[in-house]
Amino acid sequence: MKIYPVVMAGGSGTRFWPLSRRARPKQFLPLAGDAPLLVDTVRRLPPLAGPGATYVVCGKAHASAVRTLLPRLPAGNVLVEPVARNTAPCVGLAALHVLRRDPEGILAMLPADHHIGRPAALRVALKAAAAVARGGALVTLGVVPTRPETGYGYLKVGGELAAGPRRRGHPWAHWVERFVEKPDRTRATRYLKSGAYLWNSGIFVFRADVILGEVRRAMPLLSEKLEALGAALGTPRYPRVFARVFPECPSISIDHGVMEKSDRIAVIPCDFGWSDVGSFAALPEVRAPDGSGNVISGDAFVLEGRGNVVVSQGGRPLVVLGLDEVVAVDAGDAVLVCGKERAQEVRKAVDAMQRLGREEVL
Repeated sequence: MKIYPVVMAGGSGTRFWPLSRRARPKQFLPLAGDAPLLVDTVRRLPPLAGPGATYVVCGKAHASAVRTLLPRLPAGNVLVEPVARNTAPCVGLAALHVLRRDPEGILAMLPADHHIGRPAALRVALKAAAAVARGGALVTLGVVPTRPETGYGYLKVGGELAAGPRRRGHPWAHWVERFVEKPDRTRATRYLKSGAYLWNSGIFVFRADVILGEVRRAMPLLSEKLEALGAALGTPRYPRVFARVFPECPSISIDHGVMEKSDRIAVIPCDFGWSDVGSFAALPEVRAPDGSGNVISGDAFVLEGRGNVVVSQGGRPLVVLGLDEVVAVDAGDAVLVCGKERAQEVRKAVDAMQRLGREEVL
């Protein structure tokens, strides 16, 4: 049983504007430490999997940055999409490459822009998930919720899998009863109290042949395109076929396109210090705040304020005085200021810049 991590490094990262730009989305930012989130994602994989078994899927605009940041990754392990088509085609493409290499290969699909506080616990969970996936299940890692979060999707947990003897200290798999969209505060509170729901981490583990079979059942059009790519893979005509066929794939997430329609979804409840680092308001989850709850980065200062996120990369001092629960970010050529409770709405600022034709800050 060999695990092939596939790091999904697409996406525009608009929720971290003005730090994130089209050419440098969220996964290329050092939000949780000194290294970009993408680098942290790959660094935490060994000894479960080394660079030779790890793939990164990205767009053309970011391929050069990926290769620069991850020089130990073989060139053929960077899968460059000619156009963005969401995660279902991304998963299918990676599965084709792994299946050609290893007919029994198991993929671990990992977002490039998440933070993991306890990497060793993640590796234990991935290994346990791979053992379940070997039997034909599509396995997701569900995070044990700690608060009534309205920004995450949830999984309702069903009965345990009868997948062999349970070992003490090892995570155990359950069937997924259903996927649940992001709830309002009342429902999120109810989910937390019930103990029957987990956060959907977006981390999936499955055999390459099994996921391609599920794509065939749930998404015939995507399967048709993948079969055309698979027939050309490894031949001189593959680049030409790939450039023509991949843009014809439907743009849909693996969650909506396949996982929510499958009757073989399993989940392993986990606690490995997970955060999707979904907005500036999430930075206190991945960076230690000061005694007043402020997260401060760069040439920034908070005076007489609490619970702020203040980031300065503009080459000048950024001072927040007498304010609480504010996000203030100076990227040098653009500044963002908003209430922390509205940090999920930063895309509105990006949309406004687009309408105004301010391409230089996008």
